[in-house]
Amino acid sequence: MKESSLVAVVFVATLALGGGTLAAQISSESAEETQVAAPPECTVLDRSQLEPETGALYGVNLDWEDRSLADYAERLGHKPAVSVSFTGFPYDEQGAGYLRMGADQVRADGRMMLLTLEPEGGLEEIDDAAVQALVNDLAAINDSGVPVIVRFAHEMNGSWYAWGQQPTAYVEAYRQVADAVHEQAPGSAMMWAPNYGGGYPFAGGRYEAEPGTADFAALDTDGNGELTMADDAYAPYYPGDDAVDWVGMSLYHWGSAHPWGENELPEDGKFLQQLTGTYAGAGGDDRAVADFYAEYGQRRGKPVAVPETAALYNPAEGGADELAIKQAWWGQVFDESIPEDFPQLKMLSWFEWDKHEVEIDGPVDWTTTNTSAVRDAFTADLPGWLRWGPEEGCTAPSS
Repeated sequence: MKESSLVAVVFVATLALGGGTLAAQISSESAEETQVAAPPECTVLDRSQLEPETGALYGVNLDWEDRSLADYAERLGHKPAVSVSFTGFPYDEQGAGYLRMGADQVRADGRMMLLTLEPEGGLEEIDDAAVQALVNDLAAINDSGVPVIVRFAHEMNGSWYAWGQQPTAYVEAYRQVADAVHEQAPGSAMMWAPNYGGGYPFAGGRYEAEPGTADFAALDTDGNGELTMADDAYAPYYPGDDAVDWVGMSLYHWGSAHPWGENELPEDGKFLQQLTGTYAGAGGDDRAVADFYAEYGQRRGKPVAVPETAALYNPAEGGADELAIKQAWWGQVFDESIPEDFPQLKMLSWFEWDKHEVEIDGPVDWTTTNTSAVRDAFTADLPGWLRWGPEEGCTAPSS
């Protein structure tokens, strides 16, 4: 799901980036914080230490304009292990400031950052200079005690993004970023995260692959000259095991059938059926989707993430009750059977936004902490196998 990268402006509106490197600015600011609160120094982790041995990391996608990470942690009663942020890529000085501000919040009230990079100008704009600026900033953030998982150009199998349905250029760009991250930012990992394949190939989007092109041929995995649900929605975009540390896929309950926007209870088992390619909803069109969990989690041995999940509640419509919809969904997402039956599922991140959605041309409240009734039920239902950020914040290690 698209989050506006203009959210960066919220942070940088009060930020003057001054001279010096990102690392120096982080160190200086953290030293000032230490004089006031004197929390412990952060433990610097490398990418091999980001995956929990058991259970799954709890993450959150926040509307940073509306709520800080500290406020959310207070409402939830836990510090999230993962905080999701978005920025355009290549980014400018404002983007660098946004990363620094995000790292400051994570260091105080979380554990790690999931950084989603959006090449809004197209994959051709990614060059060596942009990649080098990124890894320099990642290394500085890592050294300050904040690990980062980079979700590069997510939902690349969709037809709605400037980087969509271009498998050859996408794999090349992903590998370029991954090579640099792996070599120069040891506290950062790479995540490959396509869109859930139900409805593939998502015909009608601005960037859908055109017949007769090399991209179209690469995506026609069954070789019948057409792109249909029978073609593999994931494999042509996979950059290779050496370039991928985590795999992820966003899974939402939008409703039971198109058009979306009605308040409907999710079908029993929908969440895990989508993850395994067995969901037969939306008119039965999803039954040909590949088993994402089996292929990329089990066979390839990658930790699996759900970087975005939530259930649609439209306050402008009647139908099912808000709490009933959301509780039915989080009951599936946090089912007690998951650690045993899906041990490779290592991250679950709730989409905590109340926003206008273009898909329904109306409001959707995806949140679980906006009202006391929903928040109380949500926090009561959170299982013991979730993994959280440390109870106390930390400061950047002294150099």
